[in-house]
Amino acid sequence: MTKTNTGNFFEDFRLGQEIRHATPRTVTSGDVALYTALYGSRFAFNSSTEFAKSLGLPGAPLDDFAAFHVVFGKTVPDVSLNAVANLGYAAGRFGVPVYPGDTLTTVSTVIGLKENSNKQTGVVYVRSVGSNQRGEMVVDYIRWVMVRKRDTNAQTEEKIPELPGSVAAADLVIPQHLGTAKYDTVLAGSPHLWDDYAVGEKIDHVDGMTIEEAEHMMATRLWQNTAKVHFNQHTEGQGRFGRRLIYGGHIISMARALSFNGLGNAFKVAAINGGRHVSPTFAGDTIYAWSEVLERIELPGRKDMGALRLRLVALKNQPASGFAFKQENGKDYDPSVVLDFDYMVLMPRRG
Repeated sequence: MTKTNTGNFFEDFRLGQEIRHATPRTVTSGDVALYTALYGSRFAFNSSTEFAKSLGLPGAPLDDFAAFHVVFGKTVPDVSLNAVANLGYAAGRFGVPVYPGDTLTTVSTVIGLKENSNKQTGVVYVRSVGSNQRGEMVVDYIRWVMVRKRDTNAQTEEKIPELPGSVAAADLVIPQHLGTAKYDTVLAGSPHLWDDYAVGEKIDHVDGMTIEEAEHMMATRLWQNTAKVHFNQHTEGQGRFGRRLIYGGHIISMARALSFNGLGNAFKVAAINGGRHVSPTFAGDTIYAWSEVLERIELPGRKDMGALRLRLVALKNQPASGFAFKQENGKDYDPSVVLDFDYMVLMPRRG
């Protein structure tokens, strides 16, 4: 009797199936330092305990995407160990802040299944909820992933879930006691507040960041992401691309860090409306990013801060100054585009 785990294949999933993922993860200050070393994020809210205290929190919380990666990593052995590609995200909300010392666990529910026409793979839709040691939600999101079949003749249920286009303002979670009355724009590194951004405005984040092999391997292991496509050159060297793929979350964090230049006061991520990893990235690629303001959102009962709905576009090996996105047909992405990410951030308003 085998005691090893080969991971779930498409036909192993069932609609309504609940998966309690193994390996709870206690976050430490070492995770904070490693996240900074990997991505160079400069948001004062996550970098300075005193800055976070001035906004009403007990200390500097973990970067929202670091919390996302920890929660996401728990799901990989059960959901995407045999994945071909992680296809997209929707309906993502960030809950209570995560601090060093918190322990995170993840539970996923299968909400959709769709076999692909080639009978070799299928798409699995899961809702994953990450919670802290008190049972409080820290991240709640939907993703869908293409998973290999073990048996091409296997039959399974089919359902494609209806997904919202965006998270409603009333459903955003504002951390308790968070307020921006004492927000210091000098320490934050940018004078531009919520009122200064216009719908349709595009921002070139200017800087670029080259992916190093050692960095993306360290990141994959840091988040305990066991997907073979990211870490096993022995198997992936024989695959479609001949080399390891960069974990898509690595690109999200790189692009978010780059966005500081132009969005320095977008201090907290509140929601993930949708996102696609458009094309693969590899070690040696240089990532650039630009953003478009999709919507300015008034928050119910709040005059000190608002939300911006942003499209964050990451490019490989091409500066963002041309704002590359779709090709002339309006359907296909420009070859340089690797990430199309629709998310919401919190930002202070003028008094």
